[in-house]
Amino acid sequence: MSTDTNVYHPDYYRVLERRDGKWFLKLGELFYSKLPFAVDMNDFKLLYGISKQQVAIELFRINGGISGYYLADLRQKKYYYCGAEVEGVKTKLRSLGIGREDPME
Repeated sequence: MSTDTNVYHPDYYRVLERRDGKWFLKLGELFYSKLPFAVDMNDFKLLYGISKQQVAIELFRINGGISGYYLADLRQKKYYYCGAEVEGVKTKLRSLGIGREDPME
């Protein structure tokens, strides 16, 4: 298992964690944008037409909102449970065709 907790993904995916009955958005850092102007990447409503509350409801529907990591594809409105460890997010992204086991390949 890798000790690297960095997760690289397209901007329309968001990683969230559910713990202690609350949702936590894992904030990322945008390193490239084609947009010619600045935009708040956490304004889900503006960018993808869905509120954070709606995302939380959809994630809760997956399996009753058990603790762990979740992945939200805000563009296609698809939601995934990734397990109790952050490595599950990387595994799910790879299963969706995003990323590689060894990024240097």
